[in-house]
Amino acid sequence: MKRIFSGIKPTGHLTLGNYLGALRRWVEVDQHRADALFSVVDLHALTVEHDPARVRRLSRQAAALMLAAGLDPERCTVFVQSHVDAHTRLSYLLECTATDGELRRMIQYKEKGTRARAAGQSVRLSLLTYPVLMAADILAHGTDEVPVGEDQTQHVELTRDLALRFNQRYGHVFTVPRATHPPVAARVMDLQDPTSKMGKSHEPGNGIVYLLDDPDTTRKKVMRAVTDSGSEVRYDREESPGVTNLLEILAACSGGDPAELAGAYRSYGDLKRDTADAVVELLRPVRERHAELASDGGGYVDEVLRAGAERASALARPRVDAAYAAVGLLPAG
Repeated sequence: MKRIFSGIKPTGHLTLGNYLGALRRWVEVDQHRADALFSVVDLHALTVEHDPARVRRLSRQAAALMLAAGLDPERCTVFVQSHVDAHTRLSYLLECTATDGELRRMIQYKEKGTRARAAGQSVRLSLLTYPVLMAADILAHGTDEVPVGEDQTQHVELTRDLALRFNQRYGHVFTVPRATHPPVAARVMDLQDPTSKMGKSHEPGNGIVYLLDDPDTTRKKVMRAVTDSGSEVRYDREESPGVTNLLEILAACSGGDPAELAGAYRSYGDLKRDTADAVVELLRPVRERHAELASDGGGYVDEVLRAGAERASALARPRVDAAYAAVGLLPAG
């Protein structure tokens, strides 16, 4: 059976973009067709200035929402990255395999580093090296496929390069994974700025629909979405990014084709109303299940995470031990 690994970084409240671009596919497809591991990758949240209490709170909330969305601990493994020490053990070996040049070419490092410097902030070394930790997350578990958004494809390519290079130098230890993408709404855009991704790390605003927004708030955000000059409803990312974003969201919620849906509308208002209704109904069961999980003080979520960490550790440890032996390190004990 194929093995899948993917994760969510607890740097903000999860959004509609996280759900349509990742979570729903994990629930509806990935956990049923493979040995799937899904992680709250909390160590990745430490690459920038952060509030420790907020990271803890968002990590637990992310795990609860993953379960509320429909991940079944009987079918897949749900765990927190920092609870499995194989990730950091392997990360150093892969740092010794990676080069400075290939890490500095990572687009996210360039973008985030540039913004930090422009704001007069220092850039943490971990911002440069975290793609190697991401590679360790993937390779430690013998992953075959990595479901990711388009913005993470470069990191999976780095992971493939590191796996191949390590195997060539030291003998075959790692499976070489590949990235997979959902067919629609892999990249949901901000409702107020349809040229930018709807990101959980962004400042809160009317352009971001959060999974825990109440129905009225969700509806208002969609109805206030930026559209385009003119009045024609057309599916064209370059010329009509606002309308195209709404069409892709509606298509992802309803299972339709965004280009075909465009032909059914004569006004932006009707498109917005139908999209708002579809989003509210899509997220309703997630919000309700999350409320149920929160009602026991998080006991069930903590139990799932403990069991998940035990299984993930058992899967990863032999492969990481093999990597340590392959590079020439003495075994302990």
